[in-house]
Amino acid sequence: QVQLVESGGGAAQNGGSLRLSCAASGFSLKYYAIGWFHQAPGNEREGISSISSSGKTTRYVESVKGRFTISRDDNKNMTYLQMTSLKPEDTGTYYCAAQWSGSGSSWTPIVATDYRHWGQGTQVTVSS
Repeated sequence: QVQLVESGGGAAQNGGSLRLSCAASGFSLKYYAIGWFHQAPGNEREGISSISSSGKTTRYVESVKGRFTISRDDNKNMTYLQMTSLKPEDTGTYYCAAQWSGSGSSWTPIVATDYRHWGQGTQVTVSS
């Protein structure tokens, strides 16, 4: 059974840091592009970062560029989102997603409709 499980969410202060993790099971992540998505209260789910299956290409939206870092460890079947300089507007639910692309791909999708497999989300609350 294909499954993605996020963890690491919680409460943080303005300017603080959190590291989100996403564990994959039932499939090998090395063949998949990975994306992280943010859904603020009352808003639609928005892609914020993605990493190619090769691990050599990453993509960030402007609002998180320089503050968030996406990474992957295919040996552990894990992906991570390191979040620093957190702001209150980063509050929301964070989802990881995976889409098959073959190994060694440079594809970095960031649109939700490009992804088939989703985690259940982890909540992040940043207080001012």
